[in-house]
Amino acid sequence: MKYIEHYKITGMGEVFAVGVGPGSPKYVTEIVKEIVLNSDVIIGYKYTLNTIEALLKNKEIHEITMKDQEEAYQKVAKTLGNKTCVVPFTGDVNFSESEVVDRLIEIFGDVQIVPGISSIQVASSKSKVPIDKSKVITMHISTSIEEKKLELQKALIDGFSVILVPRPWPKEPSKHFMQSEIATYLKDHGFDTSKMKVHVFEFLTTDKETHFIGKVKDLEGKQFSDLSVMVFDQNKMESYINFK
Repeated sequence: MKYIEHYKITGMGEVFAVGVGPGSPKYVTEIVKEIVLNSDVIIGYKYTLNTIEALLKNKEIHEITMKDQEEAYQKVAKTLGNKTCVVPFTGDVNFSESEVVDRLIEIFGDVQIVPGISSIQVASSKSKVPIDKSKVITMHISTSIEEKKLELQKALIDGFSVILVPRPWPKEPSKHFMQSEIATYLKDHGFDTSKMKVHVFEFLTTDKETHFIGKVKDLEGKQFSDLSVMVFDQNKMESYINFK
């Protein structure tokens, strides 16, 4: 039995769900690198696999899409045997990926989960909007987001900053809820979007990274990548020197 810190590889068909960071190989943690290097089978999306490309030599690779991921998981489950399988996720496997992780647990049984660095953390750092003063919301789910829209409204009304992952769904416009749709939604619900400060980050940590900063109103009609994060900045600085 081999232990990599607190995670064990027994050679009896372990499955790991791991976070590989926002996109740059430099943001892949050492523990995740070790697990990938000691694995036999990798199942992941193209963008995610590209992040760990240097670690994939001599691995059995299954590149998946949303359409065929279920088929791939089922196929590997039937043939895994004593091999070790890793399912890498962009960012942190514990954020905005619960639907897939739950399905992996249903299929494989015990799945060891290893966190990664999320784009949420990087966006927080780059915008200087601390997570502990913000509400973090993901729209990146397949079920209804109506309650999350209300959660967004309430957080903004209550004066919180919001770090948000929008929902790309271009093939079904009614479900597509990206920056332009979010700006229009807030305007239609009484917010003065001309005064609301916002950051939009795309392709964080990669050489394609972009940073838009402006007002929410400026987002109307603008298109951003599926790999983007928004920060509604209502942060008020409170250094310890101001506390008695």
